[in-house]
Amino acid sequence: MNIRLLGHSARSVLSVLSILPILCVLSLAGCSGDRQHADLDQKMKDARNKPQGTIEPLPTYPPAERFKYSALALRSPFEAPVIVTGNEKVSGKAVAAPDQQRRKEPLELINYTLLSMVGTLSKEGNVWALINDGDGRVHRVRVGNYLGRNYGLITNIGAFEVEIMETVPDGKGEWINRPRTMAMDEE
Repeated sequence: MNIRLLGHSARSVLSVLSILPILCVLSLAGCSGDRQHADLDQKMKDARNKPQGTIEPLPTYPPAERFKYSALALRSPFEAPVIVTGNEKVSGKAVAAPDQQRRKEPLELINYTLLSMVGTLSKEGNVWALINDGDGRVHRVRVGNYLGRNYGLITNIGAFEVEIMETVPDGKGEWINRPRTMAMDEE
């Protein structure tokens, strides 16, 4: 009987199929030999036999001392010092120290030089000033609010300016009032 499969005889196909399992067994037998991994096993054995190192414990440090920063109420080193010449509206009389236990308003945490007036709002006789905090956020304030780091109390809001009375140290252990005016930003 003569069977043809795609141009090959059945005998040639059967001979290839009978040799295929033998080739697979031989190839797997070559991979599983201990000789190939003998050097790797020896290196691992040597590494295990070496003396183990010890890790030193982390050093202990005493806890840091707490530091209370008390210069918040002092003049910023980036602002000109207060010089009383008699021409300014600064009262030379000592005033009471500001209440440093009072909860600070958001604009009191920002240096005065970064703040700028950008407008006003009014409704039913109430007037608010719009203050830019330097980061692009605009805050609404009114007379009686504080701004700047020198306890700046807003005393008057005009159409184009805000009048502020700051309470600053005079350098002699006393406090004095310093008036400031924040004009509307032209931009």
